[in-house]
Amino acid sequence: MRLRVVDAFTDRPFRGNPAGVLLLEGGFPPDAWLQQVAAEVNLSETAFAHPLPPGGEADWALRWFTPASEVDMCGHATLATAHVIATSGLARGLIRFSARCGVLTAEAAEDGSITMDFPTSSLTPVAADPVVRRALGAEIRSVHDTSEHVGDLLVELVDERAVRELAPDHAALRGHSRRGVIVTAAAEDPSRGYDFVSRGFFPALGIDEDPVTGSAHTALAPFWAARLGRTSLVGLQGGARTGLVAVRPAGDRTLLTGHAVTVIDGELLARPLP
Repeated sequence: MRLRVVDAFTDRPFRGNPAGVLLLEGGFPPDAWLQQVAAEVNLSETAFAHPLPPGGEADWALRWFTPASEVDMCGHATLATAHVIATSGLARGLIRFSARCGVLTAEAAEDGSITMDFPTSSLTPVAADPVVRRALGAEIRSVHDTSEHVGDLLVELVDERAVRELAPDHAALRGHSRRGVIVTAAAEDPSRGYDFVSRGFFPALGIDEDPVTGSAHTALAPFWAARLGRTSLVGLQGGARTGLVAVRPAGDRTLLTGHAVTVIDGELLARPLP
């Protein structure tokens, strides 16, 4: 079976967020095998997809696994999967995925960018959890709970510098009840090509920091659109590795646009047991 590693939300190798992508010919193998492959690949997510019969609401079935568990929604591994399908000549135009969070779509443009259509996350203001406050060790402006598909806390910090210099206590965050914590702030200088910054921490999923989290931008998009008064925005996410996500909230849906590049193309020799 052919296994790719794709850097998502970047047009250059070794940037953005790497995802494993495995296209299957039939249905999904046993969950235990999928989880073992994801643990072996050891990236923040590995995507598994197989084609569906024609005439349905989706073209491909899609699942995502971290090294520790399956997740309900993942943006960068969806982008990576769409990139592999498009560049392999397996589909043209709109690609429809059936996933845990519903039907998602992705469409490649002539410039190589891919635009995905995801459900917009809800945002509910909440009090700052003392555990999270201590774990972050930074001044907090606001905290919002996101929808069940995203499952993160969205934490606004005072400025871009605070986001970039943050060194959270991952062990403390690991015991927090939410999927992860996204920290964000407005860009210090929008002329640099982005409107807001963010970083994402998911130690409960076995990922201390995720370089670029597409699903988190379904919450970041409406959050910053309301504050900045615009609906077409660009977010920069990451610490050591960074990537750009163009976002456009449209009611209950959010469009996420980015590039991707394949950096490894190899063969998975371990087969599922019959």
